[in-house]
Amino acid sequence: MKERRIILTAKLISMLFTPFYLPIVGLLVLFTLSYLSLLPPMYKIMVLLMTWLFTIFMPTMLIRAYNRYQNWRPFEIGTRERRMIPYVISILCYLLCSYVMEVMHIPHFMRRIIIAALAIQIICSMINLFWKISTHMAGIGGMAGALMAFAQTFSFNPVWWLCLVIIVAGVLGTSRMILRQHTLHQVVGGFVTGLLCAYLAIII
Repeated sequence: MKERRIILTAKLISMLFTPFYLPIVGLLVLFTLSYLSLLPPMYKIMVLLMTWLFTIFMPTMLIRAYNRYQNWRPFEIGTRERRMIPYVISILCYLLCSYVMEVMHIPHFMRRIIIAALAIQIICSMINLFWKISTHMAGIGGMAGALMAFAQTFSFNPVWWLCLVIIVAGVLGTSRMILRQHTLHQVVGGFVTGLLCAYLAIII
């Protein structure tokens, strides 16, 4: 009974902290801690809804539809060979989001978040060709990298935010290993990959 509860908790944590939430969290940080907080509330809501549509709703629904079409069970989806199509679907959705933002003349730093998330997706898909890596950890690592880059750009103290992200990363990484989706090396590799990709994509 205790083991079932632990596994259920790990599944809930994995569902809650999916890698698709990096753009939304990044935008919320910008809207809270930078000069972009001065933007009209309705404009910020519009940007958040558009980002949610392209980076969470669309990839999630399309990937679920593809998995149902293939009739794959949850543990079968996690194999390295079967992760490429979901990667491609996610990358296309993020590219579309970046293009729409550019057409709508969304401020530069907002688009940088999408570009950072897109870079993480592309690098993870390339690594996945020869080694399975944790995209969940790449997502939370991207949050840490983006936070560090924005703190450097806008000169605010990110310590408490970083502490929260690192705690969440530890819980999430533990959950992925409990579910036997990843090894410790894959978890750490995902976090470091996400951190570096997001930091460099935003700061350069």
